[in-house]
Amino acid sequence: MTAWERDFITHGRVAHMATVGADGRPVVVPIVYAFDGRLYTPIDAKPKRVEAQRLRRVQNIQANPHVAIVVDRYSENWNELAWALIRGTAVVVANGADYATGIDLLRQKYPQYATLSLSDSLLIIVTPTTIRGWRAHR
Repeated sequence: MTAWERDFITHGRVAHMATVGADGRPVVVPIVYAFDGRLYTPIDAKPKRVEAQRLRRVQNIQANPHVAIVVDRYSENWNELAWALIRGTAVVVANGADYATGIDLLRQKYPQYATLSLSDSLLIIVTPTTIRGWRAHR
């Protein structure tokens, strides 16, 4: 990973994560995340249609841990276009040292987590296997 890719990913505000279930069907969802070389994304307290364990992305990761995440920047000025693609393996955790690290990083990055609870939330941790980025201007 280049220094630019690390900085771009670290400071990005939203990304899209793709998972694939046992049935081979892909699912892409927008995520908030924190990044320190690994990527942490919560299943937080925002309203969901089903309980956290039954979310498609959670079930997909349990069936197939390979994920892809795109962090991108769009602008009408196409000289500002940029993206980073992270491919890696994901795990879903509910406690432990890595969980605490991820929750702390998320609270530091997003002021919304001062009022939106992360207590008892599941956390998806992605360990990158490859990172590739592109930007219109170097």
